Amino acid sequence: MIDVATTWEQATSALTAGDYDTALTVLETALREARPPERAPLALYLASVQSLYGESGVRETRVALQNALRADPAIASTALYRALNAEVQARAAAQPSGPAQPDPAALVPADLREAAEPLARFHALCALALLGDPQGALDVHLPVNELPEHLRWRLRSWQADAHEQLGQTTEAAHLYAEAAHLSTGLNRAVMLQEQAALLLQQGDPAGAKRALDGARPLYPAALQSEDDGLNLATWHYLRAQAQLNLGQPDAALDAIREADRLERQYGDPSYGVALVRGQVMTHLGQTEQAISTFEEALKLASDADRPYANHELGVALLDLDRPVDAREKLEAALSDPDYPFGPEVLADLAECDYRLGRLAEAQSGAEQALAQGAVVPASLVLGSVALDYFQLDDALEHYERVIREAAPESRDWVTAHQMAADVMSQQGFPDPAAAYAHAQQALTHTPESDEWYGTLQELLSKAEALMGRQSGRTLN
Repeated sequence: MIDVATTWEQATSALTAGDYDTALTVLETALREARPPERAPLALYLASVQSLYGESGVRETRVALQNALRADPAIASTALYRALNAEVQARAAAQPSGPAQPDPAALVPADLREAAEPLARFHALCALALLGDPQGALDVHLPVNELPEHLRWRLRSWQADAHEQLGQTTEAAHLYAEAAHLSTGLNRAVMLQEQAALLLQQGDPAGAKRALDGARPLYPAALQSEDDGLNLATWHYLRAQAQLNLGQPDAALDAIREADRLERQYGDPSYGVALVRGQVMTHLGQTEQAISTFEEALKLASDADRPYANHELGVALLDLDRPVDAREKLEAALSDPDYPFGPEVLADLAECDYRLGRLAEAQSGAEQALAQGAVVPASLVLGSVALDYFQLDDALEHYERVIREAAPESRDWVTAHQMAADVMSQQGFPDPAAAYAHAQQALTHTPESDEWYGTLQELLSKAEALMGRQSGRTLN
């Protein structure tokens, strides 16, 4: 005689150890040997395990649910059957050629979200998340210790994803960290990588690097599957972004090349890897190579990703002083009303106008971009226009705004210090100490090969001499 509870306990023990094959064998063997009354609940447990395979497990999950119904038609009214069926329908609707998406409230009604059985509530939560109702998923009350161990990290992962859909990235990052703590092996590595991706989005590359440092040793020396290879490609992709943001572009280039190699070995090249490779090359001054890489990213991009690739390509073309070509790509990016960096594109279009000698249009576009929040790129354009009109006070104001708002030591920050020092020299050094400070900050981050290096040294010397006269020192 087969005991359902004991069989499920044996299956969950195997799942906790990461042994899916044993768990499936335990349940399938029990199903063959069980009497009809036990077959229906066992089939539901089998469906629960098959659902963990995601899209690739939809067919097997549906078959298990059908077997449960054949064994006992009354099981269709149970919360676990209904929740699993809702998850299957939600996954089917998420496919490009799938049916219309059901209404979350109809497919997962209140009684199902409040079901007594924790496993049913877990699958109801999954269905809500898949149906695009993240808040509904988060509202399902499900303490993590009520679930079998193999589902605890998955619960936190689903909840993290729901917070991420709601734009609550801090909460999502914390939940991915907890999911990593609750999981083992490659599952832990993937959760740490999800956390790292959010930390990068939040501007914390050091935190992302720490998470990635914890993930890398969890990969076996010899990768076991295509999924392992693609997950490791993602690790290198994230690592490249962290290193680039930490000022390590050479290491970032090595990482993104490895990500590209792994993608091509285990799958297909992706838009994201191509985009980051172009960004790294731009940072290293390899602009021609960056453009071809951004063009590759554009070919690989989905409709949602295309404006990002067009924007990056437009900026790279501007770096090569090709404003006409750049404008074409930037206007394509701006044509997408959902692109979140529209103000920055406006500022880059204003830069195109400036390069083409259309000062009035450049000023108007930059003012519009500034009003919409693109403070740093718009102010740089406004500073250039003001200089061309010899409006030195206005130019200085724009460059000082860049210094306040740009990330310290970034290219824009250094440029603004260079220009502020130069403007002050054109004004006749009304405040030599301020001019000296700007020139010194810029010189610290300007390589000797840069044409600005000698200019900044001259500005420093002039400002220092004027400071000496103002202090009353006698210069020999």
